[in-house]
Amino acid sequence: MHVAAERLEELCREICRRGGSDENEAALVGRHLVEANLSGHDSHGVGVLPTYVNSLIEGSLRPNLHVTVAADLGAILRLDGNGGYGQVIGTEAMELGIARARELGVAVVALRRSHHLGRIGAWGEQCAAAGLVSIHYVNATGYRPLVAPFGARSARYTTNPYCTAIPATGANPAIILDMATSTVAFGKIRVAYNRGELAPEDALIDATGRETRDPGVMFADPRGALQPFGRHKGYGLGLVCELLAGALTNGGGMLPEHHEGTVISNNMLTIILDPAEIADAAWFRNEVDAITAHMKGSPTAEGVDAVMVPGDPERKARAERGANGVPLDEETWRQIVEAAAKLGLGGGEIDRIIGA
Repeated sequence: MHVAAERLEELCREICRRGGSDENEAALVGRHLVEANLSGHDSHGVGVLPTYVNSLIEGSLRPNLHVTVAADLGAILRLDGNGGYGQVIGTEAMELGIARARELGVAVVALRRSHHLGRIGAWGEQCAAAGLVSIHYVNATGYRPLVAPFGARSARYTTNPYCTAIPATGANPAIILDMATSTVAFGKIRVAYNRGELAPEDALIDATGRETRDPGVMFADPRGALQPFGRHKGYGLGLVCELLAGALTNGGGMLPEHHEGTVISNNMLTIILDPAEIADAAWFRNEVDAITAHMKGSPTAEGVDAVMVPGDPERKARAERGANGVPLDEETWRQIVEAAAKLGLGGGEIDRIIGA
């Protein structure tokens, strides 16, 4: 099925309202989740709503919480997300960091204890829209480990995203490199499992350490694990995210004592830079344009339509899905409807909201 983005966003808002969120929070959560779907990242879209609803019911996610400043050290801000919705906490954390970077030229934001921050590229986009460069390292605690270190056969950390954002120029849109340090995000395995599809090559190992394309190994007991991208290189970057986002923020690493079952608690270390304070701003923009043109001007390989830069696939997906609606597989939709029912939102009202 396909659902128009604006109707899907309204459904998200209503589910959040039923969970106790005020209008601003419900709008932020809905906008960020649907924007992830529109960007082609279904792993971080509305398919996470059932997990959010379960967390609300269990009390590990509480609505209408905001970021607090644990320490203001000038260019360094230590922030606590207090376990609130990551879509709210992330927005507020980036607003504080952007303001400080505009004032001082640089800001380091150490955010700990946010509920699921969602698509990390959104925070890079927020900084880029303000004309700033940003670098983001993320880890998670609470939820079960998902990714095996290179050479191991059992999971020790989560997908630990990394993101760098370069603001738009007059000639080119922003460059947003946003990626899991595993071969694919766990949510993509969930989507493949729900659709009855195979996982990508080199993405998974089963509980014995053998490579497999069966996404069911992540839902079995004993469980399999995701693999880092690029073998030892992705593992190295994932470990750096674990150390900088987990240890340096004081949010904690994915150690056994930090496993709490279904809680999704993110920590994020963000470095925000004002290009105008580092180099000649006009020269920087011109050089970004020249480098981008040089990359895109490369002859394409067989079967490739065009060379892209980070951010292009998301922009392409937004255009296609904005026109045709967000695709949802039957199992994901069933889980969303089931979750909504837990908050008293029935099927008839859901049909009215989505225009079914």
